[in-house]
Amino acid sequence: MSRNTYPILAVIMFAAISFAIPEPAFAGSGGGGLPWESPLQQIQQSITGPVAGFIALAAVAIAGAMLIFGGELNDFARRLCYVALVGGVLLGATQIVALFGATGASIGEHRAEMGAAPNVPLPLTTLSVAGEWHRG
Repeated sequence: MSRNTYPILAVIMFAAISFAIPEPAFAGSGGGGLPWESPLQQIQQSITGPVAGFIALAAVAIAGAMLIFGGELNDFARRLCYVALVGGVLLGATQIVALFGATGASIGEHRAEMGAAPNVPLPLTTLSVAGEWHRG
């Protein structure tokens, strides 16, 4: 054998081993998530929860009443009322969006259709298409 065949054989053997045992080489999906996901989920739940909705409603009501019935407010008090109004509207924005029937983003649906996440339910459109296919 010549000197050039040893590197070629080494590459072929490496490729054969890599293709024979692919599972450890692929990234796993069961890693438990990133370390900052749970604190962000707690912040999201506390901002969009019922307590935040009541705080937003109270802030809008109090700031609106101060602006309407406050009479002559100085510039600082008026700006403080505006900040309270905007903060209340921002905290209550999720309830306002939910009032119109909108929901959050559906990020995991494509993976569920492809079969990568077996415990995630399929979207309603996929289920209805499958049901119509079997009927007719």
